[in-house]
Amino acid sequence: MAAKASGSLLSATPVTVIAHFLGIAITTLVLVWIFHFEHGLALSSENKQKIFNVHPVLMLIGFVFIIGEGIMAYKTVPSTRRVQKLVHMILLLMALVLGVLGIYAVFKFRNEVGIPAIPNMRTLHSWLGMGTICLFGFQWLLAFFSFFFPGAEIGTRARVAPWHTFMGVVIFLMAICTAEAGLTEAFIFLGLNHGKEAFVVNFTGIAVLLFGIAVTLALILP
Repeated sequence: MAAKASGSLLSATPVTVIAHFLGIAITTLVLVWIFHFEHGLALSSENKQKIFNVHPVLMLIGFVFIIGEGIMAYKTVPSTRRVQKLVHMILLLMALVLGVLGIYAVFKFRNEVGIPAIPNMRTLHSWLGMGTICLFGFQWLLAFFSFFFPGAEIGTRARVAPWHTFMGVVIFLMAICTAEAGLTEAFIFLGLNHGKEAFVVNFTGIAVLLFGIAVTLALILP
């Protein structure tokens, strides 16, 4: 009886619900920040700030949030294991595509504006970001060929699965760290020393951290 009670207290279900609410909070805060304080976004504009704004929107909503949803798919999609696996892979592919587009946007912004004082790929945020997206792409391809098509032998998949899960968590946590470093850079770059916009950015950072914790906890709980 004690074991059953303990198990019910450690269910992943309420944690995934919290993670969903945190994801919605991240989405809302980022959109308020970009559209209310920073004049929106565009991949091509005379206002170069709009080009930069594509980067945080796609990296926070399109990359971090969707990766978290993909990780939780095995706990949140009420269907067969194969359907859960398909949803998992589609969500992560979406995250990869949007992440690449987000990186393209920031390079486009820097090239059009010209920032000679800080060349490309010189900050910790850029190193973490490029490492994360490259590892993520490699992880997705390896998983696709190992678990989906054509699929490795059952014994091989059994040996690879724990490492796939471990690397997935590592890459997700790298994405969280990269997002936090990026928000700090944006805080400095935009000169947000005080005011409502600074609070929005800070609360976004807190929501991202809590989202990362919730997703990781949901993954390890039954």
